[in-house]
Amino acid sequence: MSAGPKKLQRYAPVTRLLHWVVAVMVLATFPVGVIMLAEGLARPTQDLLFILHKNGGVIILLLVLLRLVWRVISPAPPMPATMPPLQARLARAAHWALYTLLLVMTISGYVRVRAGGFPIEMLDAMGVPVFVPRSDTLAETAKFVHANARFALALLIVGHIGAGVHHLLRKDGVFARIWPPLGKGPQ
Repeated sequence: MSAGPKKLQRYAPVTRLLHWVVAVMVLATFPVGVIMLAEGLARPTQDLLFILHKNGGVIILLLVLLRLVWRVISPAPPMPATMPPLQARLARAAHWALYTLLLVMTISGYVRVRAGGFPIEMLDAMGVPVFVPRSDTLAETAKFVHANARFALALLIVGHIGAGVHHLLRKDGVFARIWPPLGKGPQ
C-alpha cells in the first residue's frame, strides 16, 4: 500500500506573514511611485502619494530587515526532493536577489530623500536622526539607483509570481508552503 506523496514542510507562520505583508506593500508601492511622478497631478494628491511612498519604503525596509533576522532564526524549509537541482538553486538565488533588491530600493530611496533635504514624516515624528548628509550629488546618485533598480526588482517579482502560479497550477505543494498563515491554504 502506497503512503502517497510526501507532504512538504511549510514555512513558519511568521515567515509566511512577513512574506505576504511585504508582498502587498511592495506591490502597492510600485504604482504609488509611478503615479506620484505623473504630470498634471494636483499638488495635494502628489504630496500625499510622496508621503505614502516614502513612509511605506521605511516600513518595507524594517520588515525586510526583520525578515532577514527571522530567516537566520528560522531557516527556510528544504526544497522538495522532486525539484530538479538547477531549479532549486535558481529559486534560492531569486529569493536572495529579491532581498538584495528590496534593500537597494529602500536604502537608495532613503538616501535620495534625506540627501535631497526632504522629510520622512514618520521618522521625523519619532525623532529618528538623519543618517545621511545633505548633498545634491549623493541625492542624484541615489535617485539614479532607485529609478533603475526598480526594473530589475519588477522583473524578479514577475518571475517570482510566475513561479508561484506555476507551482499552484501543478499542485505540487510548493505554493502551499508559503500560503498565508491563516487557514489551510491550497492543497
